[in-house]
Parts: sequence; structure tokens; C-alpha cells
Amino acid sequence: MKKIILFTGGQRSGKSEAAEQLALSLSDTPIYIATARIWDDEFRQRVQKHQERRGPQWTNIEEEKELSKHDVSGRVILIDCLTLWATNFFFDLDSHTHPALDAMKAEFTRFTSQDATFIFVTNEIGLGGVSDNELQRKFTDMLGWMNQFAAQQADEVYLMVSGIKVKIK
Repeated sequence: MKKIILFTGGQRSGKSEAAEQLALSLSDTPIYIATARIWDDEFRQRVQKHQERRGPQWTNIEEEKELSKHDVSGRVILIDCLTLWATNFFFDLDSHTHPALDAMKAEFTRFTSQDATFIFVTNEIGLGGVSDNELQRKFTDMLGWMNQFAAQQADEVYLMVSGIKVKIK
């Protein structure tokens, strides 16, 4: 039976860890889809720490954009994260907000049409003040709209605050 679960919150709020624990509680052999592009050494080290936290029971897939090309039917899948996934669409489409958002929504819908349990992680980056940087404002708007779309599709939504999971939906 298809199910979509969304974890959101700020940086270092415990989203990924909580999502990983949930995935492992639902399956002995979950799939982990990592959407990050490696930009520099510091980011490579962050990714490495995430990888080290996961054990051999995980099937790891690196996928920057085309989630739907992977057959995950009948499985529990953790996608970490929508924010980095959105970044890939945003920059590949020359920072054009609406074409990127349309492409993401279409791909999200194609991917989640499979009969599986999907656990998405995303960031709430719009909780602070409005940026003085136009590119950042455009991205924040686009991710906010994508998060709203994902939350509307989700069966459950959790907000992580200082390592505490709060059920929103």
C-alpha cells in the first residue's frame, strides 16, 4: 500500500536521523536515495558522515533528479533530501522558478505513483527573514511551494525541532 511521509525542519534538527529510524522500523532492507551533488570537500565530508551512519542493510542509490527511473515497488524508500533535489532542478533550469517547480512536481508524482512507502526529508528554509539576495529569495519561494505540494500529497508530516519529532499531519 502506497504511503508518503514527510520530515521537515531546520538544519541539524534531526530530520535525517528520525527518517532513518522510521525506515528501519518499517523494513529490514530499506532503500536510501541520496539526491546531493558534491560541490566541495566540506560537503563531501558531510555526505560521508551520512553514509557512515547507515549500515549494510541499506540499498544506497545516488540520484540527482530522475527518481522515477528507479523501480522501488513494494519497498521502503528514504529520499534525502528534497532541498538538494530542488537545487539540482533550480540550477539546471537557470534559476527559473516555475519551470523548475513544474518539473519537480511532475517527477515527484511519477515517482510516488509506485506502490511503496516513501519517506522524504526536506528543509524549512523560509522561517527566517527575507534574504537580500534575489537568487536566494527565488529558491526559498520555490522550495516552499514544493514543500507545500509534498505535504499535501503526504499521509503523514513531521516537523523536527531540536531533535524532537512533532506530528503535523
